[in-house]
Amino acid sequence: MNVHPLRRMKVAILLALVPLLSVSCVELKQSKPILPTREYEKMIVGRLDAEYVGTSNCVSKCHAHDKISDDFSHSLHGEQIKPETGLPLVNCESCHGPGSLAIAHLSDDREENTREKRKCDTSKFLDINHLPAQAQSLICLKCHAAASIPVLSHWKASAHALHDVSCFDCHKLHQGPQQKVSPQQMSEMCFTCHPEVQAENSLFSHHPIREKKMFCVDCHEVHGSTQDRLLKGNTPKETCTRCHMEKQGPFAFEHGDVTENCMNCHTPHGSVNNNLLNAAMPFLCLQCHSGHLATDTPGGGLKKLYTNRCTDCHSQIHGSDIPSQAVTGRGTLRQ
Repeated sequence: MNVHPLRRMKVAILLALVPLLSVSCVELKQSKPILPTREYEKMIVGRLDAEYVGTSNCVSKCHAHDKISDDFSHSLHGEQIKPETGLPLVNCESCHGPGSLAIAHLSDDREENTREKRKCDTSKFLDINHLPAQAQSLICLKCHAAASIPVLSHWKASAHALHDVSCFDCHKLHQGPQQKVSPQQMSEMCFTCHPEVQAENSLFSHHPIREKKMFCVDCHEVHGSTQDRLLKGNTPKETCTRCHMEKQGPFAFEHGDVTENCMNCHTPHGSVNNNLLNAAMPFLCLQCHSGHLATDTPGGGLKKLYTNRCTDCHSQIHGSDIPSQAVTGRGTLRQ
């Protein structure tokens, strides 16, 4: 069969391009930076002639950062400045960028007074305090990836990241060798963004956060979670039963409404009712068990219902392995 010459030419060109296209696609799928990371940092600084000089050269030029340097050397990051640890090396320039321009104006004068007065030019470093929150976090995430801290795999989709909270908002690296807020100070830090939780914790019934017996991170995974409200555990009940193990079950006779979510009845941060209940009894129970409203009798059954607690009879409200006795009716949670 005769084929038009122009068509034969098109087919030949396509056949010639197939190997080139396949090679190009393979190269595009390869995970590698166009330039080394340090070159990107130079561009962020804005000076391509900046070079890395090492922490010892930075801190030896003046005493302005002596306390910061001492705190860093006693921190976990400071341990990673030693090659023998086998960990990624971390020093001042890992976060602040190359520092040659910052110390270029300093002489080699060894006079203590001169060194006390002269400081490095911090404007030549990365302007990390004015970077967007996402860019600030990327400075940390280049080392603290999901490979080193698995929960960080959820960070980018977490409520904190999506609301422009950066690592710097919670981790103050130059406040001491700890480089993170202590558990005793954690609630005050969290309350700066969550004032409604602070108000709830001031109510009559509350978890012992004010008493420093538990902390926000006992329930919440602040770096990201697959659960609503950054909860730890696969379900809200699993989060609660980390401490309230006697409520975990499984039970032969379960309270159907609380098998997965304790917050159907309890408010976790604080309540005006006993035991962190959403409403006082019997009104909390009557929201679901409305049939009891039809039990009024000439003897004052309904009045007695409102002046007593349901748990006076139904003591095992979270579940039981023992069926109720016949004299108590069909309520399987009575004891």
